[in-house]
Amino acid sequence: MAGFVPDSVQKVAHAALGSREGDKLKDLAKDTKDISEKDRLTTDYGVKQSTADDWLKAVSPNQAGPLLLEDPFARERIMRFDHERIPERVVHARGAGAFGKFKVYDSIDEFTFAPVLTDTSRETPVFVRFSTVLGSRGSADTVRDVRGFAIKFYTEEGNWDLVGNDIPVFFIQDAIKFPDVIHAGKPEPHNEVPQAQTAHNNFWDFQFNHTESTHMFMWAMSDRGVPRSWRMMQGFGVNTFTLLNAKGERHFVKFVWTPELGVHSLIWDEALKLAGQDPDFHRKDLFEAISNGVFPKWKFGVQVIPEADEHKFDFDILDATKIWPEDLVPTRYFAELELNRNPEEFFTQVEQIAFCTSHVVPGIGFSDDPLLQGRNFSYFDTQISRLGVNFEELPINRPTCPVMNFNRDGALRHTITRGTVNYWPNRFQACKPASHAEGAYVEYAQKVNGMKARIRSDKFKEHFSQAQLFWNSMSPIEKHHIIAAFGFELDHCEDPVVFGRMVQRLADIDLGLAQTVSNLVGGDTPSQGRTNHGRRAPALSQTEFPGSTPTIASRRVAIIIADGYDQAAYDTAYAALSTALAVPLVIGTKRSKVIGSNGRETQPHHHLEGFRSTMVDAIFIPGGAKSVQTLATNGRALHWIREAFGHLKTIGATGEAVELVHKAIGLGPTVTVSSSAETHESYGVVTLREVKPGSLKEAVTLGKEAKGFMEQFFYGIAQHRCWERELSGLNSQVAY
Repeated sequence: MAGFVPDSVQKVAHAALGSREGDKLKDLAKDTKDISEKDRLTTDYGVKQSTADDWLKAVSPNQAGPLLLEDPFARERIMRFDHERIPERVVHARGAGAFGKFKVYDSIDEFTFAPVLTDTSRETPVFVRFSTVLGSRGSADTVRDVRGFAIKFYTEEGNWDLVGNDIPVFFIQDAIKFPDVIHAGKPEPHNEVPQAQTAHNNFWDFQFNHTESTHMFMWAMSDRGVPRSWRMMQGFGVNTFTLLNAKGERHFVKFVWTPELGVHSLIWDEALKLAGQDPDFHRKDLFEAISNGVFPKWKFGVQVIPEADEHKFDFDILDATKIWPEDLVPTRYFAELELNRNPEEFFTQVEQIAFCTSHVVPGIGFSDDPLLQGRNFSYFDTQISRLGVNFEELPINRPTCPVMNFNRDGALRHTITRGTVNYWPNRFQACKPASHAEGAYVEYAQKVNGMKARIRSDKFKEHFSQAQLFWNSMSPIEKHHIIAAFGFELDHCEDPVVFGRMVQRLADIDLGLAQTVSNLVGGDTPSQGRTNHGRRAPALSQTEFPGSTPTIASRRVAIIIADGYDQAAYDTAYAALSTALAVPLVIGTKRSKVIGSNGRETQPHHHLEGFRSTMVDAIFIPGGAKSVQTLATNGRALHWIREAFGHLKTIGATGEAVELVHKAIGLGPTVTVSSSAETHESYGVVTLREVKPGSLKEAVTLGKEAKGFMEQFFYGIAQHRCWERELSGLNSQVAY
């Protein structure tokens, strides 16, 4: 039939996911097989072992005797196992990452002489680690939290560690408060709960007592706190660094990187469910995208302020609780960051990677940001505690450029340094310090004049203006989500002093916000609040975020089938999704083979009970009378459709499946479906009742002008969510 994909093409398309997903596993399996075929089990000191199954014992013919302590092989195995763990990171313990590259396409040499930021002929290797902040290594990926976004640049001048977050501001202004904010956010000390959550008394007690935290907790309660994917997060250096150019001129700088895929988030109900259904959701998402060749990319940019303009703003540019508004200091994007290779061993590469904010290269320096100054001490001290004084000799941390110094000895020293002296100066002039002309790091000759005191400047004392700016800049949808987030968080605070005072604090941002939250969580409803200045910055909104190119690449799309499904519609959808580099996942009523309308068997990737709608971005249901009849009597199938609709996801259906979708949603005439051979779209539900040859043509354009079924289905997926569904209140009518 014209317009449908031949069996041979369909089989190739159906194998595409498996081949892309499986290539890495096949390579690993081959590596393992090669090892098993050519090598034999040995001890750590190289002696071949005859067995790994039995401890050396004193045995008699009919009785197993005691274990003999003299067995060196067994003792080594147990001892190594007992000491496999290293201290967990105090913060950012839960994370994963990948290798990639950094490429400058527009030199910023007017600001810095650092080649990593100016040399357009270079391609700098990088490793990026993403993480949550509060949870332990065993916590879930999708909790509401700040996300770490740390980059290690292996430059020719040495390693540069840019330790960032997905939120541009922080809770505190001065590093001396860091133990307090983390202690307050961590599980409460008397019972060690809750894990990886800020929804408890101590955290919100801290927030009220630190007005400087007001701006940050607004960001954390927004959709930024529950990202859809690490690949769909912005990154920010948070702190203020400096750049030094060849003329000796200094500029203050904030680093920004923005995802090619746009900034997208989970629905809160999704995040809660995924924490139990698939706690590794984010790390698997990153691994899957890279394995499938859909490499995550970010535009990399800088916000720059000349040193002479430092004091020309109504906020202190060194205050980490403040952003530099784009309308005042626009971001200049000049480079690209791409991740394209997954780690080969998690512990060796991801767990042992060590970032230090103090690791910079010539041309990049530090400001007097009081949070940054403390971080420079803390990060280095932490790595010594976790990994030992020689942590920079581990392969994942080792610079790619030559390293030559007189650092010697210490635990786990790797490098063998030849020579007879280990000090400077020495009689051989060995290992002579470099000059600036030879590439040495030279500190900027900053004039320092001040009084030694534990104080902050007056501009550091204004804490509400930018929190109001953030709230004012949110779309109605985002404001609704922030209100719901406060409703959830403060509902978990049992102490009325805590939630009562926080409601009053919200009145310092917006009286309407405070009154609405008060109605949800209790406490005295404020009757007056701080005057809201009314200013907006649209770039702070995700829904109004500067547009990225619509794409469905790397998006997961479930195809739900039962015996008797419409083979032709299935074939076309699967091939089209695979061609567009989406990830089609076949979901059956069983994981055993499912038989299509033409008698061909299909092996589902998962079944309805083993996989859930929260794990995909959209669903498609092909027709087929027998298949639809089976799905219509399957409670989990109906729940899949209803839940996906409630989570604002695009739903596609053809043929007999159109009525199934309408039945599952159960919203009467509000959401309409097609009644003819023409494609129909209503609130993100794309339907085609009469499937004729050619009617399921592949997507050509992803725009509002799209006419075909696949075009409209793909366009809906590329928009991430059908926000109109939430604005209309439709999703609240669905019990998901």
